[in-house]
Amino acid sequence: MSADKSPEKKGSSPGASAGDAQEPEGPESTVPAQREDLGDVIAVRRGMFGARNGTDTSGYGGLVRTVRLPGGSSRPYGSYFDEVADELEGALEEQDVEPESVIEKTVVDRDELTFHIAREHLVRVCQTLRDDPALRFEYCTGVSAVHFPGDTGRELRAVYHLRSLTHNRIIRLEVSAPDADPHIPSVVSVYPTNDWHEREAYDFFGLIFDGHPALTRIMMPDDWQGFPQRKDYPLGGIPVEYKGAQIPAPDQRRSYS
Repeated sequence: MSADKSPEKKGSSPGASAGDAQEPEGPESTVPAQREDLGDVIAVRRGMFGARNGTDTSGYGGLVRTVRLPGGSSRPYGSYFDEVADELEGALEEQDVEPESVIEKTVVDRDELTFHIAREHLVRVCQTLRDDPALRFEYCTGVSAVHFPGDTGRELRAVYHLRSLTHNRIIRLEVSAPDADPHIPSVVSVYPTNDWHEREAYDFFGLIFDGHPALTRIMMPDDWQGFPQRKDYPLGGIPVEYKGAQIPAPDQRRSYS
């Protein structure tokens, strides 16, 4: 890498002298983004593991915890987040697309910027984030999934972590789909390394990535029934292949309460 292309140090600018005070760019140095809402309560869990059927076996049966997803944030977001949001919205407008129809919600939580994207626009957003010179998120570290059975109509989520090597920035994309229609567009055409990650999310959560070149199971046998990392998947009580043994379901195990 030539000297004129090497990344600048945080807080420095070309031609700045040692005595020039530069404003730090890190999220910790800025005013936190304000919440527009307190988020959605999607569940109330009881006990250590939130068992819904049978007796709690953790010894923490009296523990009650509210599960709340972070709400939307309002500007200023802080750090480089405002610049990324402005550039993304501007790039979408240049494509004659209304940003409000693409970005459902913007969340700043735990020093992370997350764009909640309407699933039909996911590939367009990824292409824009990768190719726009002011954004240049060239690298996607993969897609993970999560299942919130209590979040009706948005039970399944796919989460993408994007990194800009050019600008040394990190953001997240989140896309939701209902249990009844678990389809999300594949982004393998934009980020080819997501090939195996999308297969894993399909295998464990049942998310169907439309347009994937070979969407098959990657860990479980091809004829396996169900998706093991969904929260409504049975814990135990499933015959163990090759051994003939069986793990009892939680409500059939020894109780400590």
